[in-house]
Amino acid sequence: METIHIQFTLFSAFYSPLISAMSGGFLKAEGLDPQWSVSPPGVSALAALQDGSAHVVQSALSQGFTTLDKGEIPFAYHFAQVNEMDGFFITARAADAAFDWKKLEGAEVVMFKGGQPQAMFKYACYKAGIDFSRIKPVCPGGAADIDKAFREGRGDYVVQQGPFPQQLQADGAGHVVAQVGRQIGPCGFSSLAATREWLQTDMAKAFVRAYRKTRRYMTETPAAAIARAEKPYFPDIDETVLSDCIGTYQKLGCWTPHVEITRPAYEKTLDVYEYNGQLKQRYRYEQVCAEPPAA
Repeated sequence: METIHIQFTLFSAFYSPLISAMSGGFLKAEGLDPQWSVSPPGVSALAALQDGSAHVVQSALSQGFTTLDKGEIPFAYHFAQVNEMDGFFITARAADAAFDWKKLEGAEVVMFKGGQPQAMFKYACYKAGIDFSRIKPVCPGGAADIDKAFREGRGDYVVQQGPFPQQLQADGAGHVVAQVGRQIGPCGFSSLAATREWLQTDMAKAFVRAYRKTRRYMTETPAAAIARAEKPYFPDIDETVLSDCIGTYQKLGCWTPHVEITRPAYEKTLDVYEYNGQLKQRYRYEQVCAEPPAA
C-alpha cells in the first residue's frame, strides 16, 4: 500500500467526491493509503505541493488566475473537477416560501469578506438582477465565525456552504431560502491540483482510476449511504443533516460523473472573475488546466 497525501483548502460535505474517495474505499482498492490534512488558515493548499507534503490538493481555478496575473507561470495544474456548481446557500431567520433575491437589498447578510465565495455571490446577485452595493455585508471571518455570528443574532441572512445551513435548519436557527449555484449555473468552482511531474506518475493514474469510480458513486448512490460512510469525517454533524446536505448537492448537479474540467465550466469561471474586475485577461484553458492522467 502506497501512501498518498491529500490536502483540503476547506473541509466540508461540499467536497464529498474527494472525501468519498477515502470513505468509500476507492483509493485503497487502487493500492493507495490516503492521509489527509487541511491547509492552515491563510495558507494556500498549493504550498503543500510546493514543499512536497501533499501529492494532490483541493483548490480552485482562481488560484491559477492569481498566479498568471502576477506574471508568473503556475507550478501546479488543475486536472479534475470537484464541484461543477457553486455550493453556497442563502439562509433566512424565518421560512419564506415567497423569497426573492430583491429582499437582500437593504438587508444585513453575513458572508465571506472576499475570495471566491464573495466573487461568486456578487456574480449571482448580478444574474438575479439585484444591486450588491445595496446589501449590508457582515464579515466576521471564516466559515465557523460566520455560523457563530448568525447564531448569535447578527444579520438577516447568511451565505454558507453545506452542511452549515442544513445544521441551522435542524437546530431551528434558520431556513434555507435560495441556492447561489442556481443563479450562476455550471462553472469550474472547485478542483483538484497537482504538479505536472506528479501527474506523469503511476500513483496519479491510480488516483484518477479511483476518482472516476468515486464520481459515479456520488451520482448513483443514495445520499444516506454516502453520509453513513462519511460520518466519521464529520463527528460534530448529525448524520441526517449530512445526508440532507449530500442529497441537496446531488439534486443541484454539483457532482457530475465526468472527472475532467470542461471548457464551458472553465469559461464560466472566467466570466465570474472578469465581472468582478479580478482578471487581467482571459487566460487559455491550457495555462491553468491539464487533462487527467490516462488510466
